[in-house]
Amino acid sequence: MKIDGSLMFDPVKVGEMAPQLEAAGFDGAYTFEGQSDPFIACTTAAMTTQKMELMTSIAVAFARNPMSLAYLGNDLQNVSRGRFILGLGSQIKAHIERRFSMPWSKPAARMREMVQAIQAIWHAWETGEKLEFEGEFYTHTLMPPLLTPPVNQYGAPKIYVAGVGPLMTQVAAEVGDGYFMHPFNTARSMDELSLVAVNKGLEITGKSREEFDISAQIITAAGTDEESLQSAIFSARSQIAFYASTPAYAPILQCHGWEGIQPEITALSKAGKWMEMGQLITDEMLNTFAVVGTPAEVGAQIVSRFKGKVDRVSPILYQPDLKLLTQVREEISGACSE
Repeated sequence: MKIDGSLMFDPVKVGEMAPQLEAAGFDGAYTFEGQSDPFIACTTAAMTTQKMELMTSIAVAFARNPMSLAYLGNDLQNVSRGRFILGLGSQIKAHIERRFSMPWSKPAARMREMVQAIQAIWHAWETGEKLEFEGEFYTHTLMPPLLTPPVNQYGAPKIYVAGVGPLMTQVAAEVGDGYFMHPFNTARSMDELSLVAVNKGLEITGKSREEFDISAQIITAAGTDEESLQSAIFSARSQIAFYASTPAYAPILQCHGWEGIQPEITALSKAGKWMEMGQLITDEMLNTFAVVGTPAEVGAQIVSRFKGKVDRVSPILYQPDLKLLTQVREEISGACSE
C-alpha cells in the first residue's frame, strides 16, 4: 500500500516541500486545484524531485478540454521522467458554470468521454494514426504534424478519476487507470458504495482489479499533545461539515442514516455560519469519517480500515506540519508490515 503526501500549497512552497516529502519516504504527492493551478505546482515538484510519483488530485476536468489536458499530461510525463498521474475530477455544477464559465451536463457521461478523448489523442501521437474522435461532447479530428509532439519515451501517463456517487465511480473504473476516493468517505460507504461501483465498472470492461488503482484520501485529525489534537479535531469537524452541506454527497450520509442533518448544515453554509456548521458534527460522526488520535493511533486506524481494499492512502492533515505527517507515514508503514 503506497503512502502519499499533500502538496496543497502555492507553487513556490511546493518547490520547497516536494523534496522534503520525497526524502521522508513518501511514495507519491498530489497537488490540488484550489488557490493556484495544480499543473504548475506539479511542474515545480517534478523539477525538484527524482523518484516520487506526482499527481493532480484533482484538476477540474470540465474547466478544460481533452486537447489541453492531453498536452499538459504529456508535458508533465516528460518533465517528471515518467512519474506523472493525471488526476481529474468533475467539481459541481455551480463551480463549472459560475466560476469557470463552462458547460455542465451529464457529468458521468461527459467524464467518460473526456478520458476517452484524451486517450485517443495520446494514441494518435504515439502511433501516428489519424486522430478521429467524435463524441457527444467533444470532437477532435485535426492534428497537424507540426503540432504533434514526439512519441513520449515514458509512455502515456495514468489517468485517475475522482468520484463520490456510483455513476462517476463506475466511470472511473471503466475508462481510467485509477480512482480517487473522496475524503468524505467511511468504511461502510467504501464497502457498500465505492467498491461496488468500482467492481461494476471493471466487470463492464473486463479489467481485473490488479489492473486498477484505488487511492483513498483520509480526513486525519492527529496530534502529539492535547492542544494540537484538539486543534486538528476542530479542523476535521469543519471539513466534514463542509462536505456534508453538499447535496451531491448525500448518499454517504444515507449509509449511516444521517441524511437528516444535511438541510440544517446546508442552511448554515448559505448563511455563512461556518463555525456553527462544525458544531453539528457529533463525536460519532467525527470518528466515522475521520481517523483521530496520536500518529500511532491514526496509523493503526488507517491500516485497519483500508489495507487490502485500496492501493494507496493519503492522510490529509489540516495543519501544514511535515514532521507530524512524516510520523503518520512511518506509523502506517509500520502497521502495514505487522
